[in-house]
Order: sequence, then C-alpha cells, then structure tokens
Amino acid sequence: MAASSNNRDRILYILKTRGPQTAQVLANELDITPVGTRQHLKQLADDGLLAHFERAEKVGRPASFWQLTEKAHGRFPDRHSDLSLHLIDGVREVFGDEGLEALIAKRERNALSDYQQALAACASLAGKVKKLAELRNREGYMAQAIHQSHGVWLLVENHCPICAAATKCREFCRSELDIFRQCLPEAEVVRVDYLLEGARRCTYRITP
Repeated sequence: MAASSNNRDRILYILKTRGPQTAQVLANELDITPVGTRQHLKQLADDGLLAHFERAEKVGRPASFWQLTEKAHGRFPDRHSDLSLHLIDGVREVFGDEGLEALIAKRERNALSDYQQALAACASLAGKVKKLAELRNREGYMAQAIHQSHGVWLLVENHCPICAAATKCREFCRSELDIFRQCLPEAEVVRVDYLLEGARRCTYRITP
C-alpha cells in the first residue's frame, strides 16, 4: 500500500513539474510496468486528481496524455492562503492602496537583502541562477535552473506558494520580477510564462 501511494505521489509531482505526460513516459520514470502505471492513473482519475486528453503526434495515432486537475493543483500548498487574503483586504481597508504598496515594498526589500547576501559568493551568472533556484525551491516554488544555449538560463517555478495572494494583488508578481532583476544586474530577466495568465507555471528567461 505504501509503495502504491508513493508512486501516485510521484506521478502527481512529475505532472506538476513537467506538465502533461503519457502513461509510457510515466512508467519509465517510475520504473514500473505500463500496466501498473495505468492502474495508478485510473485511481488518481477516480479520485478527481487527473484528467487525460488526446494529442496528435507527428506520426501514428494521437497519444493519450495525463494532466493534473484543479483539485490536484490544490494539493500543493499555497502558504496560508485564507490568512493572506484577509490580511490584504484588511490592509487595504485600514491603510488604503498606499499602505498595501508600502507592505509589498517592505517585503521586497527584505527578500532582496536575503537573496543578495546568499548570491554574494557566486562568481558567475550560472552560479547565481542556480543559487536563486535553490533559494526559491526552499520557499516552496518547486524551482529549477535550466541552462539553454549561449549562456541563456531559465528560472522555472512549477508552483506558487503565494498564488492566492498574487491573484488578489499582482503587485506581488511585479515585485518578485524586480527582485530577480536587481539580483542579476548583469543579465536581462524576462517573464516568459505566467501562471496568472493561463500558463501552468512561471518561467523567467535570463540572458547575459
């Protein structure tokens, strides 16, 4: 039972971090049979955590891909979402939009100081991006640093632990982009995928 539960958790994690996958790809990742994988997929679908769709491939018949449902995304924590929403509403009510902007600015200054201190020992852009991904991963963003060609990097955040707060007030997202740009002054940082605009994750392209 424990092994089955662990495999189902791994399926959810893989789909969260990599997007839709076929049963065969998942079987290869889990190192179990396709039949066993499909049993896990059926159980997860019965629990309302997965859905599947057909995607046309270059050759042959369309392949069946599995993806997370909204219910499954909800299993990955949004840190204290109800409290965050109430606090945002309370700050706006008591101090107005200027008070909320001051609060976000204070959070930005604190985060920037922490990140810059952690990045100070990194001698290269690559080292900084990797360290930044490590820091963000610790904070619950399921972050990855992915190297592309010609020194370009992607900072990928597969989960947003403050999504409810960011949905309520997108200034949090603006602030985080500003933090990355200040942490990496030797590079251009552009958000190319945005969770709040329909993407499954946030991705930042970092170009020297």
